[in-house]
Amino acid sequence: MTLVRAPRTPPPRLPVRPRPVDAPALSPMLHRLAVERATGVLLRERGALYLCDGQVVHAESPETPGLDVLLTTGGVLDAEGWREAVAQAGERGRVGRYLVDSGRVAEGALELCHTGALFDAAFFVLGPSSAPARFRYGDAHWLGAVRPVPVAALERETVRRRELLHRIWPDPATDSAPLIRADRQAQPPVPARQEAVLGQVDGVRTAADISRALGRPAFHTLVDLRRLAAAGIVTTAPPAPRRHHPDRMPPAHPTAHPADEHGAPPPLPLPLPIPPSTPDPVSALLAPSPADPHVALLRRLRDALEAL
Repeated sequence: MTLVRAPRTPPPRLPVRPRPVDAPALSPMLHRLAVERATGVLLRERGALYLCDGQVVHAESPETPGLDVLLTTGGVLDAEGWREAVAQAGERGRVGRYLVDSGRVAEGALELCHTGALFDAAFFVLGPSSAPARFRYGDAHWLGAVRPVPVAALERETVRRRELLHRIWPDPATDSAPLIRADRQAQPPVPARQEAVLGQVDGVRTAADISRALGRPAFHTLVDLRRLAAAGIVTTAPPAPRRHHPDRMPPAHPTAHPADEHGAPPPLPLPLPIPPSTPDPVSALLAPSPADPHVALLRRLRDALEAL
């Protein structure tokens, strides 16, 4: 008896996310500066990128902790050692080199912390902006070059981080708004790293505030917060109510009349009285030719309007 084997069906192909061939640059100006091999600082709405020969050597943003916070909080360097390095080598733009040559920080540790801080700040600097960017040629950062990063690599990492955050939780509100714990009966257990972030949520702090308080990269905090939001543990705080100031004077010429606390609009302001030296415009119009019948009609209309 001959056995006939059934034809083997090939497994289905896994879906592959299409990648754009010519994806637009996150910052056309930055791309142009890289081609130009420019040196200076690119100033954008949420921070700055320092370039040397077309590569990014430093990034800083108010949304992220600085390199000093990451070094000191992580125990790599004490605060006094950082202040000494800035005082001794800041004017020469060699703070990073001074930290390594003085033996305060190992070169590998400095490169690791600096690269992490650079990618962290660049994520925010290259974010959507409503203000025009500008570039100052020749400006250098006082830290000095530690490990330059090509612009193409910086943009790829920024896009990767955006996609990661979107996959975790697509709503970006938790990235910048004050945060509160969601009102729920039982809170599921969370990892220790997220528990530390959750401990900083007080209705006032934002993701940037939590990052500085913990001494962690801001992007890592965004990841933790979006995971907490996806689990229904953290949400954005409601907007603060507007305070009423009863002793505040209204504007001299209001353009709008908002309703009062009972829902009724406030009374319109009374017209300013006409000085005695200024003649009444209606009386001035009616003064000539008192015998004119048209004038008499206008007077009757005036008297009727005044009686209303």
